[in-house]
Amino acid sequence: MVEKSSQFLTFTIADEHFGMDLHQTREIIEYAGITQVPLMPQFISGVINLRGEVVPVIDLSVRLGRKPITIHKRTCVIVIELHTSEQHCVLGLLADAVNEVIDISSSSIEDAPAFGAKIRAEFIQGIAKKDDEFIVLLDAEKTLSPRELAHLVEAELQ
Repeated sequence: MVEKSSQFLTFTIADEHFGMDLHQTREIIEYAGITQVPLMPQFISGVINLRGEVVPVIDLSVRLGRKPITIHKRTCVIVIELHTSEQHCVLGLLADAVNEVIDISSSSIEDAPAFGAKIRAEFIQGIAKKDDEFIVLLDAEKTLSPRELAHLVEAELQ
């Protein structure tokens, strides 16, 4: 039986390693400043102009319940595309650094722990191990659901 593997883009936030399904990634761009939008929740850093398209940028660290990312020379924006039943959505994700694209076999992805993780369990697709490091594989559709993000923005504006 041939084992199925998937490609993941790996990146770093603080000292933690994360991965996201490569097929959702459109491009990676160097951080060049973000236009802030008033009255937005803290996890929305602002917007960027990507070849004429206005793209909201999410501080993934804040979205995952951590401190905001400190901008430095390796900070980048991962541009992703989400296709949900409701809509097609393009988002930018702020990350401290992008690492590499790796193949991970389905057998080496373990379920998210039911307790102890500092991230909501439904955000985690699984945990993979590469060398001596763990990589938290995020479920972008759940972590960045346009519907949930819209509810969070509305709640902030109340």
